[in-house]
Amino acid sequence: MVEVSSAALDIELLRSFQAVAQQGSLAGAATQRHRTVSALSMQIKRLERVLDTRLMVRGARGVSLTPAGESLLREVRALLRQHDALMARFTGRGLSGRVLFGMPEDYASAMVGEVLPEFLAQHPDVLLETVTAPSGELARLIEAGELAMAIMLDRPHRLQGGEPLWKTSPVWVAGREVRMNEVADQALLLALHTEQCPYRALALEALERCQRAWYPVFTSSSIHAVETAVASGLAISVLDRERVSTAMRILGEAEGLPPLSSCEAGLYFSKRINRDSRQAVDALATMLRDRLIKRGPWHGDR
Repeated sequence: MVEVSSAALDIELLRSFQAVAQQGSLAGAATQRHRTVSALSMQIKRLERVLDTRLMVRGARGVSLTPAGESLLREVRALLRQHDALMARFTGRGLSGRVLFGMPEDYASAMVGEVLPEFLAQHPDVLLETVTAPSGELARLIEAGELAMAIMLDRPHRLQGGEPLWKTSPVWVAGREVRMNEVADQALLLALHTEQCPYRALALEALERCQRAWYPVFTSSSIHAVETAVASGLAISVLDRERVSTAMRILGEAEGLPPLSSCEAGLYFSKRINRDSRQAVDALATMLRDRLIKRGPWHGDR
């Protein structure tokens, strides 16, 4: 007779493992999971004992996954989505309603890859509709009641009432091999977002302050198109530091470029949220706060 192992995976251990992987630190995951750091560390060790493999490496900059941990994380995401959907279906405790949610394209990869699927797994009866647009356009949609909530930067609009999430880090960037012309009165060739984008506003405000001439050699609503224009050497631009790739380099005062003002990402709500959807909107807002406050969506995005 073949002996069957009695080892089993505890759902709570898997949730803690996923939280540490998402946050990149035990401290961040402990806050999210409402546990102490030591309790969370013991959970990870228990999971490693059950699976008989090392899942994480702790270092000075936080926690990184081993190859086995990376593989497990993909499986855990799928398993927890199925588990939460099953519980909501059979217990009848799932939320319902319609959530119209907006965010800038810059953050779509991380949000669609992690947060939104997890939300739908926990609340399978919620109708989630997500759009990406520049922050200025998102502000217009919020004011018009066409979105229930949105993550957006605090420029170029002045919409009131946003909840601060994280500070952005805008920098001037050029292609890795591009050498800046030292002639100060020569117009800078820029790759710009459309007029509703906050980073366009930051770039042009900075150039106007120092009265530096510029020319829009490339304009696009797509962050990926602007990044390609920069990496290819076509023009320089302003991007978040977290989006600077190995094909780019950061510019500054040494290249004659003015300092940039800061930006803040915030969570904004419409004043016209349908009563039947309010609980679902609040649930997504809670998840966004847990995942994004002070850290943003960058971990695992690039």
